[in-house]
Parts: sequence; structure tokens; C-alpha cells
Amino acid sequence: MSTDGTRPAARELHLGLMFWATGTHAAGWRYPGSRADGAYDIGFIQDVTRLVEDAKFDFLFLGDRLFTDPALAKTNPAQMSRLEPFTAASAIAAATSKIGIVATANPTYYDPYNLARLLASLDHLSHGRASWNLVTGADAMAASNFSRSEHWETEKRYDWADEFVDVVRALWDSWEDDAFVTDPVRGVYVDESKIHPIDHHGPYFDVTGPLNVARPPQGQVVLLHAGTSDRSRELGAREADVIFAAGGAVETAREYYADVKGRAARYGRAPDQIHILPSLSVIVAETRREALAIRDRLDDLLPLAEDRADVRAGSLGQATKRRDDWGITGDPSEVADYMQEWFETGAADGFNIFPPFVPGSVQAFTELVVPELRRRGLYRTEYTGGTFRDHLGLVRPQNRFEPAAAKPPAGPPELAGASSR
Repeated sequence: MSTDGTRPAARELHLGLMFWATGTHAAGWRYPGSRADGAYDIGFIQDVTRLVEDAKFDFLFLGDRLFTDPALAKTNPAQMSRLEPFTAASAIAAATSKIGIVATANPTYYDPYNLARLLASLDHLSHGRASWNLVTGADAMAASNFSRSEHWETEKRYDWADEFVDVVRALWDSWEDDAFVTDPVRGVYVDESKIHPIDHHGPYFDVTGPLNVARPPQGQVVLLHAGTSDRSRELGAREADVIFAAGGAVETAREYYADVKGRAARYGRAPDQIHILPSLSVIVAETRREALAIRDRLDDLLPLAEDRADVRAGSLGQATKRRDDWGITGDPSEVADYMQEWFETGAADGFNIFPPFVPGSVQAFTELVVPELRRRGLYRTEYTGGTFRDHLGLVRPQNRFEPAAAKPPAGPPELAGASSR
């Protein structure tokens, strides 16, 4: 459902692009036409974003990692060094007009007030296109970069994240939508009765509020989450608008899809208000033979030393494997067949596309696969709204502080009644 209350005539695929400047294949930066220095060229980043915006993608995804290791140069060079995501997201917002912009932030190493402010600001700059990818982080090395003696264990990270999300959401609601009066004749700038302290006092946070940024244009910034653990599934089912899922076997994906949607229903959430998008690495060409040749060329560009097997195992670029377990190599029809099966058999609501090399594999997908998906009636030809929520068919949530605000679905006992999407 879009913000005007209408629904699309038919269910359509949602697509995002995972932006790694050198590609998600470990040797993607070596492929002809790729940009080894693209991570720091904002013009290049903007160009790639406009490419997928022209193809009507729902979002561009900016990942993040809070430490670095020179060894990543062999396995994941795109993750070794890159721009801070909120800085890049702001520049992308200035160069685009429709596409959603996802910035990754790990609550373990943030403060709720600061992150609420960053995300609300990005939503204003982009006119309602901001999104937060919430990760709790499994990289233990990050702790030493933030004056921590150790990386917290899983349960503490999720307990912290549960309360963190609640505080951020309350801060976004601390200004009612019509709090700004800006009447120069009467000399009234704001209606103070519509600006609210949140007075949050919990196990981890004491935050008075209100936020010093007006309510985001989307009301609540779109929230994304990924993970397969029980705590991750529960957090995603309760709070996330989009779930990034791993690929793998379609049968496993269907089980995950049904589980998360079932959990979401227990929080009073309709199935179409949470979207599950598995990762998908795509190598496509006019013919299957050409696509296989591209994959082989990429593999041949991997290091030829004795650590080549380790590089293959460590790379998140699926094309580094001869047997592609969560990716697809083929012609446009084969790729569309694969996506359609997942979409129509309860395994996915769309995909987060992992481009093995950039910009070539992005161009190939938009020029070859997108038209085929449209021919089958699976994918939009135009955006139907201006915000990320519109692209996802999500309702704009009512402010919890407004007198007529509906009671939000109950969360865990310690957060019951506190959450507002």
C-alpha cells in the first residue's frame, strides 16, 4: 500500500543493488572496464546509482565494516576500504530523486540519539528515501577500534539492539508532523505542544529527547535487517521492513520465508508489510555461452598462488565458485526463470543483487534481465511514488504522540507497546 492508501494491481518484484565499488567477486576489480579506484570517486558511485534508478530499482545498499584487514585485498577488496556510508549516502541523495538509499549502522557501536539524528537528516535530504540497515555485527575485531576490551556476545548485542531501536523510533516521533507553524505574521515558529520528550529509561539507555531534527518525511525511516539466528529472525519479524536473507537452496529459502512471515504475523503485521530479499549474484549475457565465459574469465583473474582456494572460500562474490549455490549464470531468460521461481513459490519478495564487477555486470542486468522481468509482468516500469516506503508499498506510520495514534503491536515484554513502525 502506498501512502495514498492504494494498492498495486499485482505483486511485483523488489530489487536492490549491493554496492561494492570493485564488485562482489574477489577479482571483480581486475575485470576489463571495472574501476579499481571507484570506492573514492563519488561521481562513479552516483553514476552507478543513477543506472539502477533508471531501471526503477527500489534501493542502493551501502554496507559497512568497522575494522579493516589487509588480507581482505585478496578475498573482499571492496570491504577493505571505502567511504563512510552516511557521507556517501548524502552525496547519492543529491544526485538522484527516486531510489531508496540504505546506510548500514551497527547499534553496538553507536548512540541512539546520534543515529536517529543521522537517519532523520538523510531522510530529509533525500525527501523520504533513507533506510537503516541494522546489523549487530559478528566482527570481533571491531571492539578494539571502539575502546572495548571485547566484542559482546550475541544475546547482549540483541538485547542492546532491541532497546536501541525502540529509542530511535521514539525520537523520530518526538516531533509531530505539523509541529512547525512558521507563521511570520503571528511570530509563531513552532507549536511547542507538538514537540515531545520521550523520557526513555531502560536497561541500557536513558534518553530524554526530543530529537533536534524534525520527524522524517517517511515518518519512520525504512529499517532493514539480516541474519538467520533465532534472535535475528525475531528482531526482523518485529521491526524490519526488509529482511536480507542468504541465498542457497530454494527449499531452505522457502522455510526461512515462511518462518519470518509467521513470526511477523504474531506481532500483528500483514505479510505484505515485510519484504524478504535474498542476495543474488548474477552473471548474465546475451547467451549462456557468453555468460559462462565471463564467469571463467573472472575466476581466472583470481590469484594463482597456493592460497587461491582460500580466496574462493572467503569471497562473498558467488561467481568465485564453479558451482554457484546462491547465484545464477546464464542468458536473460535463465536468470528471469530463476528469479521467477523464487518469487512465485514463497521463497522471496525480490532480490538484493550482488554485481560481480562494476559497472559492467550492473549494466548487463539492467539492459538484459530487467526487460525480461517486465515482459513477464513481474517488475515495475515506473515508480509509483517518491519515497522508499512508496516503492515497498508500506503505509506511513502515525506518530505515537498524536492523540488518535493507534496502539502499536506488542514487542517483547520489556518493550511492549513501545514500538512504532
